[in-house]
Amino acid sequence: MAGVLATAGVMYVANGGKPMGGASGASAECEVTVTADILNVRTGPADTEPIVSTLRLDAVVKAERTVQNGFRQLSDGHWVKDDFVTPTSDGDCG
Repeated sequence: MAGVLATAGVMYVANGGKPMGGASGASAECEVTVTADILNVRTGPADTEPIVSTLRLDAVVKAERTVQNGFRQLSDGHWVKDDFVTPTSDGDCG
């Protein structure tokens, strides 16, 4: 019994302290934190696309793994300049 517990403990530590095999039932989502004072949110992945809103410094938003032309896609389909966001420590942005 002690061997089984030790093995489980090693697997837990090896996986960065997260449960193995998706036992939690939910995978980590990609979330990013805004690092600019004000960040423009655009309709597409280019500086020429219309601005639909802005995000403020330290805002945390759900995002996708998709980065195109230097822009990261947000979960709502809009885009932000990837240079001005950083993945959260517990998010999975690939």
